[in-house]
Amino acid sequence: MQASSNQSTRILQPARPWFILFSIAFALFLNLLPTRQWLFMPDWVMLTLCFWSVREWRLIGMGSAFVLGIFMDVANGAALGQHALAYVLLHYAAVTLSRRMLWFPLSQQALHVLPLFLAVTGIQILIRMLAGNPFPGGEQFISPVIAALLWLPITLILLAPQYRPDEHDDTRPI
Repeated sequence: MQASSNQSTRILQPARPWFILFSIAFALFLNLLPTRQWLFMPDWVMLTLCFWSVREWRLIGMGSAFVLGIFMDVANGAALGQHALAYVLLHYAAVTLSRRMLWFPLSQQALHVLPLFLAVTGIQILIRMLAGNPFPGGEQFISPVIAALLWLPITLILLAPQYRPDEHDDTRPI
């Protein structure tokens, strides 16, 4: 049986927890850079959290999403709980859709995560408005669209360490 042209025949190894922690720490670092204030910069923590929630939902839980959200609230000086609520709801939705999403090619997976990213941004804006801030404008929704466009490269980068080598070595047990 031959695989279709858009599917890989390579087998993935289980994700290592240290790599998941490293990728989330790197996403936190990217979110703390001064470029985070630019409209076209995606929320790297949201993107990485969504990826691992879809791929390895047993290793990333709602508690992790909540702690990441609280950390982002403190780092951004935002209303406490704004990112935490949005990330927990993102994690829940991503886990709920994960079995369905993984059947689709990456371009269609990006279409699945786009409404999730838009909802996260909408929740954050709504919480800010409930706290008394004015509506920041529709340009705030550029960042989640760019995050959805980055779904393909982020997936390829984060899955790269999990691929088995193409060549078979008889001295290796796996």
